[in-house]
Amino acid sequence: MSRKTVAMILAGGKGTRLKALTKKIAKPAVYFGGKYRIIDFCLSNVANSHIDCVGVLTQYESVVLNNYISNGHIWGFDGVNSTCVALPPRQTEEGANWYKGTADAIAQNLDFLDGEEPDYVLILSGDHIYKTTYDEMINLHIKSGACCTISVMEVEWKEASRFGILEVDKEDRITKFVEKPKEPKSNLASMGVYVFTYKDLKKVLLEDMKNPDSSHDFGKDIIPNLLKANKKLMAYRFSGYWRDVGTLDSLHSANMELLPSRRTQDTINFDEPPIIYSEDTHSLPQFIGKNASIKDSLINQGASIFGSVSESIISNEVVVEEGAKVTNSVLMPGVKIGKNAIVNNAILGSNTVINDNEVVNKDGNEIVLLDKERSLQ
Repeated sequence: MSRKTVAMILAGGKGTRLKALTKKIAKPAVYFGGKYRIIDFCLSNVANSHIDCVGVLTQYESVVLNNYISNGHIWGFDGVNSTCVALPPRQTEEGANWYKGTADAIAQNLDFLDGEEPDYVLILSGDHIYKTTYDEMINLHIKSGACCTISVMEVEWKEASRFGILEVDKEDRITKFVEKPKEPKSNLASMGVYVFTYKDLKKVLLEDMKNPDSSHDFGKDIIPNLLKANKKLMAYRFSGYWRDVGTLDSLHSANMELLPSRRTQDTINFDEPPIIYSEDTHSLPQFIGKNASIKDSLINQGASIFGSVSESIISNEVVVEEGAKVTNSVLMPGVKIGKNAIVNNAILGSNTVINDNEVVNKDGNEIVLLDKERSLQ
């Protein structure tokens, strides 16, 4: 019998740092890059790794995300032997037993995993932008005989305190792990991507569930406890483009990195396989470089540009009227910008309307968010 891997995607966080964008929808359902939702990247990576069973653990404002996930055909999860299912918190007679942490979310779904009988479980965060396949990481895990393998990458030292930080020996066996240390001793950061041998994962989760002092979190509890028990944990060194888009600045920056003028060697290339799937299967990611205007109209891709747009990301059903000027901004689906309006350094949420002659952040260097309810943040 071939060895089986099941993917579990953590997609239930509130995403409060994205403010109004996550007021009505979960963070993984937020739009990105003119045609995608954030979770498209994670699900496409799973599909491109030929993993045919994936559970998406949803919780906060999950209606839109649950409905989106139900369209499993978007990522190729529509075959006879494939499964893509949303897994909300368990409902009991006492009510909803909300997920208390990342580890608790997996623990509450052990019955789902038991039913799939996996040899390995791939645990992912549903709110990161990157393009990869997990085959190499899973093969490293199997070959090493580790109970857990963590995908890692070096980050800038000034950013290290935002992440779970690891120390490793010369063979990349993990010797120490600290969640968001105030004074990091390393810049080797966890990407929140784990491969577990299932029997080891189930055992440690059941033990954690019995601990009243645990926060039931992989970074704070599960990983440190495995190290204390002298279990073998390995680091898999990821190379390439990866972005955590949990803040307005990081979301704006990752969108801007799609622009030709801001691409680097590692920036995602949508023209090369493996493909990133989305519900919009026909158009390309939409962006406008420097000094674009009506001659670069995207009418044939669902947007109508009659004003001047420069260095910006444009989504479907966007309208920019004559005389309007848009620079360094992200326009999500359904945005309407009136005649002679000015928009600069902004993220405009879905269906936001900018009135004729309105000025948004004309000389501001900070990134602002404006949503359809007209709250500037």
